[in-house]
Amino acid sequence: MRQRNPWSWIPTLYFAEGLPNVLVMSVAVVMYMQLGMTDAEIGLYTSWLGLPWVIKPFWSPFVDLYKTKRWWILAMQLLLGSSLAGVAFTLNASFWFQGTMFFFFLMAFSSATHDIAADGFYMLELDEHQQSWFVGIRNTFYRIAVIFGNVVLVYLAGQLQLVFRNREAFTWSLVFYGLAGLFIAIWLYHSYVMPRPEERQASQTENGELKIVLRAFMTKLPAKEMVFALLFLLFYRFPEALLTKMCTTFLMRPNSAGGLGLSPQEFSLAYGTVGVIGLLLGGIVGGMLASRDGLKRWLWPMVCAITLPDLVYVWMSYAMPSNLAVISSCLFIEQFGYGMGFTALTLYILYFSMGQFKTSHYAICTGISYLGLMLPGMLSGYLKDAIGYRSFFLLVMGLCAITFVVASLIKIDPEFGKKTEK
Repeated sequence: MRQRNPWSWIPTLYFAEGLPNVLVMSVAVVMYMQLGMTDAEIGLYTSWLGLPWVIKPFWSPFVDLYKTKRWWILAMQLLLGSSLAGVAFTLNASFWFQGTMFFFFLMAFSSATHDIAADGFYMLELDEHQQSWFVGIRNTFYRIAVIFGNVVLVYLAGQLQLVFRNREAFTWSLVFYGLAGLFIAIWLYHSYVMPRPEERQASQTENGELKIVLRAFMTKLPAKEMVFALLFLLFYRFPEALLTKMCTTFLMRPNSAGGLGLSPQEFSLAYGTVGVIGLLLGGIVGGMLASRDGLKRWLWPMVCAITLPDLVYVWMSYAMPSNLAVISSCLFIEQFGYGMGFTALTLYILYFSMGQFKTSHYAICTGISYLGLMLPGMLSGYLKDAIGYRSFFLLVMGLCAITFVVASLIKIDPEFGKKTEK
């Protein structure tokens, strides 16, 4: 059988993995805000859409047991294209909210399943050297998908609203029809270029029986240390979980509602471009520092990085800057800190997952971490509506103490992640 060049399918595969996630978790917030939903409704309903990523580890063995990874990838891409068309179709209907939420949830479930299959296919098709070589490529194209969603799509929606005189539902339906066509094209392309391996089932994976995996997970550490580890996974991003939805609405709500009043075009530049660049650079710097000196050495600087830059939102809520360069600079600082601080969580999950069933345990840890992001997000809109943006951002800064507390509880080997001389 002729081997396919990994360059022909890895970039498009991971672009297809990242795009639905940013649509569900970020672009949907902008769309629903423009359609007139309150912050409380946006925070609650869009956070619920994260549930499939929380429970993803529990159906990953099913993906391993039935069919091939290639079959699951193609089936989910076709389903993603259909769900995007469903969002576009229902946006102009009388039941637009119920219809779009149904198709967004279908999109989230399909995307989470696609993640499982794509990562499994990547590990099966590439040897260890190729996996190491292409890990940066796959992450880059995942981030390109995030930029495409936050920059290109939001900007395009804003431009279409100028052309069609602020017909928000109609313009967003055009955007989602275009995305449906894009995903169908990706499905057709992958149907042709992706390798066709022989059946390789769960016997060649680490999943094992779910009960055995869960039992091994819960007994990795002594009971007290296990509780501390779970608390860290759940609450390390607690302040950021409150901010995730409300920072978008703060940037785009009009001044009369306490926001900065950015247009979709300005938002796509400040948050989608400058902010994402800061996020990427922060992650790169965090990874370099941890790989040089180890995670334990840089844990507390990373804790400070993921919490203290949130002060920029307190300042902006009082100063109400109108200069886009100033706003973009604030967002760069906050996102750079988040990117650097998030490195600590990623590395701790890798550290915790070492040993038997490391792939399954990594998936469980990411699910727990995602739960810690989802639950505060559901309440964030209610809190903000009750006390206003200024008090909300002050409250977030006070709750940063939770991140410091849970970080103080965990134990990390000082040598973990540290570069060693060969």
